[in-house]
Amino acid sequence: MTSTRVAIIGGGLAGAILANALIRISHVDINVYESAPEFSDRGAAVVLTSTAQRCLKRAVPSAHEILAKAGAVPMNSTRLVIGSGPQAGAVIFDLGQSGDPGLVIHRASLLRELLHPLPKDILHTSKTLASITPTQDGVRIEFEDGTQAQFDAVIGADGIFGKVRQHVLGEAAELHSASPAGFWDSRNLVPYEKAKAALGAEYFEHDRQFGWVGDGAFIMHDILEDRKTVQCVISAVEKSPSKTDRKHSLTRESLTETLSSWLDGPIAKGMIDLILDQPDPHGYSQWDHRSTPTYANGRVCIIGDAAHAMTPWQGFGAGMAIEDAMILGALFRNILSPDGVESTFKAFDGVRRPRCERIIHSSRGTGEIFCGQDEQVGLDLDKFRQSLFSRWDLIDSIDYEAHEKEALEKLQEVSAQ
Repeated sequence: MTSTRVAIIGGGLAGAILANALIRISHVDINVYESAPEFSDRGAAVVLTSTAQRCLKRAVPSAHEILAKAGAVPMNSTRLVIGSGPQAGAVIFDLGQSGDPGLVIHRASLLRELLHPLPKDILHTSKTLASITPTQDGVRIEFEDGTQAQFDAVIGADGIFGKVRQHVLGEAAELHSASPAGFWDSRNLVPYEKAKAALGAEYFEHDRQFGWVGDGAFIMHDILEDRKTVQCVISAVEKSPSKTDRKHSLTRESLTETLSSWLDGPIAKGMIDLILDQPDPHGYSQWDHRSTPTYANGRVCIIGDAAHAMTPWQGFGAGMAIEDAMILGALFRNILSPDGVESTFKAFDGVRRPRCERIIHSSRGTGEIFCGQDEQVGLDLDKFRQSLFSRWDLIDSIDYEAHEKEALEKLQEVSAQ
């Protein structure tokens, strides 16, 4: 069996999870390249639903230990509550009370623990990708520092605006680039006791994620790092999104205007205080990939946000990257030489892209409901219950053994062509 050399471009969560999945395969040699001076991941927290956890354990057998060391906090449930209007404070329902709770983890802590077991000599920082060139026997990559390397396969985990996506899509890259999804969000990590005092002790009696839905906005808070920290989030409808600048300043005046119909409710005033309790508070536009014609081009493919950036409304962006790693791990275990790479990536595209695109569109629609923008649902308590609960079936009903089997059958089909 001939060894297959794989370059992973991007050292965030998607790249690190994939590295952990592939390094277990004896005939696959990997190297991970990160453009920044050190490995890091933007964002405060990541939620792993019970579905995402099941997938991670299939992809990375040491997942339980990694999550424990990262300080993952089990959530008894995600409680959805109305935050504005005459029904403010009314509970819509609790998600995840089946005895298999979701986990909330600080992103940086999870990345640290994912990187820890990887050999240091395969982790490379300050490596900004300059070009990808297909060759007769593989792919040559060149970095902006002038260095080059030759691989049998290149996998882009370099984010929503990554260069690997541009290579995979070629002339179609601009047409299928990420675009504003119609929302913005702002996050802050706050000491546990400060958040408890500002929001109310009654919301901290259990380790529960709270999501507050309402007029034009959504508020969330959840507990991190063994109950030391609370992630605080305000999201809102973005009426005139910029196509060039994803960042805008937040002030007490702007947040008060955004949440004007929330101020008589139980949560908005305290959350405004907590979001502003940071240097230079900003809101960031949510962008997603509404369409992507392929995730693969020859011996190059894309995963994670590089392939299927999505809004955070259903909390499964990380889950989709984990699924990518699980499927690629299954496929690479079943190829005998580098000659199978192109078929592997075609099979990956064939089984992953349809599911990812359905979830991208579902997530955006869920955001519209959460922010009271769905005309049929509005802010009606009963209609919230009717419309929201089933939206997670699309994510959670998957059979991962069957998904892997589908990928392997697709690999056989493509290889036979």
